[in-house]
This record gives sequence, C-alpha cells and structure tokens, in this order.
Amino acid sequence: MKILLLNLYYPPDASATAKMAETVVRALAAQHEVTVLCGRPSYDPEDRRPWRLWQTERRGNIRILRAGSTDFPRFNMKKRVLNYLSYVVLAVPIALFLRCDVVLAMTDPPFEGIAGAFIAMLKRKPYLYNIRDMYPDMAVGGSIVRPGLLARFWEILHRWALRRAAKVIVLGEDMRRRIVAKGIDDSRLEIVRDGAVLPSPGTPPPLLDPEVLRAIRGGFQFVLLHAGNLGFYGAWDTLLAAASRLADEGIGIVFVGDGAERARLESAAAGIRNVRFLPFFPANKIPSVLAAGDVHLITVRKGLEGVVVPSKMYGILAAGKPILAVTPRECEPVILGERGGYALWADAEAPAAVAETARRLFRNPDEVARMGEAARAAAPSYDRVKELEKFMGIVGRIGGKNTEEALRA
Repeated sequence: MKILLLNLYYPPDASATAKMAETVVRALAAQHEVTVLCGRPSYDPEDRRPWRLWQTERRGNIRILRAGSTDFPRFNMKKRVLNYLSYVVLAVPIALFLRCDVVLAMTDPPFEGIAGAFIAMLKRKPYLYNIRDMYPDMAVGGSIVRPGLLARFWEILHRWALRRAAKVIVLGEDMRRRIVAKGIDDSRLEIVRDGAVLPSPGTPPPLLDPEVLRAIRGGFQFVLLHAGNLGFYGAWDTLLAAASRLADEGIGIVFVGDGAERARLESAAAGIRNVRFLPFFPANKIPSVLAAGDVHLITVRKGLEGVVVPSKMYGILAAGKPILAVTPRECEPVILGERGGYALWADAEAPAAVAETARRLFRNPDEVARMGEAARAAAPSYDRVKELEKFMGIVGRIGGKNTEEALRA
C-alpha cells in the first residue's frame, strides 16, 4: 500500500510531532511504501535545508519530500504562521501529483487536518486523521486566537474534516469525548496512545548522571518535577502560587524544558526561592532527568481537557515515578492514573489543593513508593510497540477497502 503522510515537521525538526511522525512512519514502512510530505526544518532543527521548491530524500521504503516552505524560528509566532501558510500553499498542489492509496494527516500546522481532508477529497482517497493537539480549541483556549469570526470559520472547517475522515485517531478518552461532543459519530474514533518505550527483559537499568541529579535536586528535600514543553496549555500560575506556599517546607518545583511561556514564568517566579528553571538536557540524559524527581507534574489548564493529552505520562510510568496531575478532573492522566493507583489529582485552579497534595506526598514516603511501583506495573499496558501495531491495523483496514467503501465508512 502507498501511504501519504502530511505533517509540517519531520526530523531534523525536534518537535514532539516530528519525532512521533518518524516513529509512525518507520512502523508503517515495514509493510508499506510511505511518502512524507513535510516542510523545510524550522523547529529547533539540528541542521537546515537550503531553499528549493521541493527536495526529495530516500530512506528504504520511505520517501521524504520537503516543500520549500519558509523556515523562520518557531519563537516568532507571526513568522511561524508564514511557515504554516507557505507549507500548505506548496504542499496541497504537490500532494495532488503524488500516488497513494491512503492520505494520513497529523496536526502541524494547526489546520493540517483540514488540508488533509481537502487533498483526500480531490484525490478520492480514504482519509485518516491523527489528532495530536486539537485546533482551533487549543488556539482559542490558549488565548492565541480570540473567539470570533475566524475561530468560528476554523471550527466549521475542522468539523467538516472530522466528518470526512474514515477514522479519526486520538490520544485518549478525554479527546474522544470532546470530539463526540462536536457531533462526530463515535464509531469513527479510535484511541491509539503514544505509549512508552520499554526496555527489553533483562536490560540493566541505565546509569544515572550525578550532575543531572544534582542540577535538579540540589537544595531540595523533595522535588516536584515538570519535564517538558512550557507551552500555552499548562496551569503554570497555579503551580507557582502553590510553590510560594511551600517555600519553607523543603519542597521544590523544578521545570526542565523550554517553550512559549518560559520567559513569562521565570519573571513571575522571581523571588519564589523554591522554583528552579533548567534547559532541556540531551536525549541520553532523559533517564537521569526522569529519575531526579520524587513526583512528576502533569498540568493542563481548565478548558483544555481533551484538547491536549500529555503523552509524556507514559515515559514517567516506565521510569516508575508517581504523578501529580494538576488538571481538570476529566483529563486522561487523572482517569488512567487514579484507576492505576499511580497518580493523585489537584484542581488546576486551586493552588492550596496543589500545595496540600504535595505536603501529603512529602510526608508519606511509603505512599510515594507504592505509587511508583504502581506506575512501573502500569507501563506495559501502554507499550509503544503494541500501540503502533494498533495504529498499523487501523491503516491496514482502511487501506484494504476499495476507495468507494472507505469513503462511505
């Protein structure tokens, strides 16, 4: 089968969707021919590409076709929008000349799902939509786009794209519920989680870097760790307010990572002595980063439940670490975490509740240890290999139908 995957970002882009797209493509390429239609690297890439109208690379069964989009750095939002628009303007006509049996779209740029549905309609090919972050909900909820005519028009087009899809692949129950509430038939939705990369049986535990541990833990008796992107989706102000309540209790909140909100948060945290900001560490240091926290923080702002699904949760489980979910009650980490016994919930709008839950964990090391064991026990249920097999099964079922059947599905 010939699969056309659409996503602006693909390695050497360093975004989470680029890395996950590469993981999906490698799995699909074991059985199918895959063409990735992406843009020029612009998301913190290790290397860039000179401008060409398009460029082609070959890696076995994988063909990577890079449209000649602009490659402005991601931190300038206005110029980043130019990256989005130039990619779509070039990618749509290029896609029409590419042979494929199935069109598979992800969510970079934020209107990729609409572009994918349009391309699939013109090509009369079945369409699969893999939602990583849900737009325009995220743009409006994150105060990137104001409610109004643009947001309403975007939402109309997005619902059209959802209805056009033979299957919509989502990351969790909360995202599934959100899409069903838009009037989309539940039978069209499939949950495939990103899952955890699990070590092979008998693999010795990774060696931990004492410098990383010291950088994260130094000066704190108990560490609440947030490792990941500091984007528009988090209840950051709640966490900072909670930290100020814990300043004299030996409990520190450490943020490892970067993102659009980091500069504002560092400014807001000035004077809160138990808050620390650190940059991302190299990939080979991730086991040390995960090990450094006593409890890991996952946060989602109220109103964004089901819009973003923090897939970093699965790596935390594989590391055997407990989770404090500072989110709305309906979020996936709470749903799965309370069921599995490895997470506690605190309201994303209640700093006092966050602080009190942190104290409870600090004062009860046995509870922390039990939650850690529960996390490690839960990790195999979210094995990335099994989740990818599920993804491949969906693609195979849709691609195995003739075009008319798939378009009616």
